[in-house]
Amino acid sequence: MIVGLLINPIAGMGGRVGLKGTDGVVEEAIRRGAEPIAPGRAREFLETLSKILNSVEEYEFKLITCPGEMGERVVKEVGIKASSATTKMESATTARDTRECTKALYEAGVRLLVFVGGDGTARDILDAVTEHGLDDLLVIGVPSGVKMYSGVFVVNPRDAAEVVRLVGEGGAGPTEFEIMDADEEAIREDRFIIRLYGYLSGPSVPARFQGAKQASPETIDEHDAQEAIAKYIVEEMISGGAYIFGPGTTVKTVTDILGVKKTTLGVDLYVGEEMYNDVNESRILEIVKDFSNAWIVVSPIGHQGMLFGRGNQQISPAIIRLVGKDNIRVISTPSKLRGISDGTLKVDTGDPEVDEMLRGYIRVITDYNEIRLTRVT
Repeated sequence: MIVGLLINPIAGMGGRVGLKGTDGVVEEAIRRGAEPIAPGRAREFLETLSKILNSVEEYEFKLITCPGEMGERVVKEVGIKASSATTKMESATTARDTRECTKALYEAGVRLLVFVGGDGTARDILDAVTEHGLDDLLVIGVPSGVKMYSGVFVVNPRDAAEVVRLVGEGGAGPTEFEIMDADEEAIREDRFIIRLYGYLSGPSVPARFQGAKQASPETIDEHDAQEAIAKYIVEEMISGGAYIFGPGTTVKTVTDILGVKKTTLGVDLYVGEEMYNDVNESRILEIVKDFSNAWIVVSPIGHQGMLFGRGNQQISPAIIRLVGKDNIRVISTPSKLRGISDGTLKVDTGDPEVDEMLRGYIRVITDYNEIRLTRVT
């Protein structure tokens, strides 16, 4: 089995610093103190894959990667034997590099491509598949972007290694994944514009993939349910407490009842009756003085069920650890909860220890004074 690895080294750098994406704003992300995310995600995938390969001797496995920062460097650090595709790279990687490397990997014999990036990387790979007729290429996305609304992404890097194993064992047939195209400029202006860009083929292992995001239904019943949840949250709020509000219309309903402005697609902080809009990780750590008196209010992404790690990276593993699981308030209408794939909530914070802390059951507020225990995987 010949597997290809492609890393977008800048993917996800805009997350914790509050840029809601990285396209076109890499220099601004760096100025704000952003650090590379993708190499660490790739390393987690490769280390898990290495353990699997060492435990299964009958595998005939070959890894081909992209030159330099797009794969070769991380592969050498992990110590996995691999060759590098023949293609020229720019000093600062671009969308063109992704397309060219996809083509070069295919020409080298790769028919299963693992990429580390976000929706923009998935879109560039789809462009290469379409332009060069790479129709029998199967793709697995390791999440390292900010939003990742496309269905081609696994839940976390370790899942990608398990999917590779299943493909090697012949236990995963092909399926089609939706690739979504989000307008990052619009999202930074708090306007949600997203469209279906196309489809990529990938291994059919539903339990390991996150699925594509689905918007919440805009019905009277849905809005009434959101308001009932919001009223309960507001009545339970502690005077003088710090409340970190995640993105989404369900959470925004809480701040509407509070009578303060919230960004729909950003993370906002409410402390002492004062609202701080569109905060990033460092701003939260700067403003909140007592995390024992702090709460996080989040709603899962529709269909995916993701609580942390998609579009709310400003609520970083460090902040989650300081707040603690008991002070996380998950809110979801019953219809949204029913629509979540496999009925479980998911986390992918980038810190395996924090992910483990959040696993198990968590309280989800689904109506006024109505709480359901839901499993986090």
